Amino acid sequence: MSRTSRSETVRVHVEEQDGLIRLLAWASILGCVIFAAAVILADILVPNNSMIADTISDLGAGKYEYIVDTGLYMFSAGLLSMAVLAAHVHLGDWKWSSAIVALIVFGLLVFLIGARNEYGDADSDGWVIHRYLVYGLGICMPVVCFGMAEGAGRAGAGYRLSLRITGTLWLLAAPIFFFLPTDVDGLYERGLGLLSFAMILTLARLFLKRVHHRRT
Repeated sequence: MSRTSRSETVRVHVEEQDGLIRLLAWASILGCVIFAAAVILADILVPNNSMIADTISDLGAGKYEYIVDTGLYMFSAGLLSMAVLAAHVHLGDWKWSSAIVALIVFGLLVFLIGARNEYGDADSDGWVIHRYLVYGLGICMPVVCFGMAEGAGRAGAGYRLSLRITGTLWLLAAPIFFFLPTDVDGLYERGLGLLSFAMILTLARLFLKRVHHRRT
């Protein structure tokens, strides 16, 4: 083999698929919507429930646990859809790649929280890992926000600012949850959930706008 042939670089044509981008972006949005609807429905149906005092984990135990579990599974699917989308439309360097991995882990952790069914009911059988799964969520969220902020900024400064604000608010607010009295932690947890929605919706809007601008 000649030196020229050994040094040749294989060129691969990479093309973004608009249909796939739309599908994954709307799947991530739908995951947020269904999760929010599931929590609201559980708040209505679960007897003696208080959305201020009772956490989402409390709603995920008992007779109506399937409602919140379904919401968690759909939110997990939305997170994984966003991870696939961010890999398909890679806008950054190693930080963006790290954020993709964090999104995958985030989605899997949410799925495990629903599948383990050990929250809200004082479960002590076997290895109880709910708290560790929650810690993992707390770590993944800022990794995604800050890891994708710079790359998102290439599509518009507003996306970078939104992700950085969301990540900063999470870093400041999330640790407080573990020190709150149980009569208010439910409402606070729902607020943290809205931050995770803000992250997903910011990224989904970025990708949908990208397709729109290319089409116009």
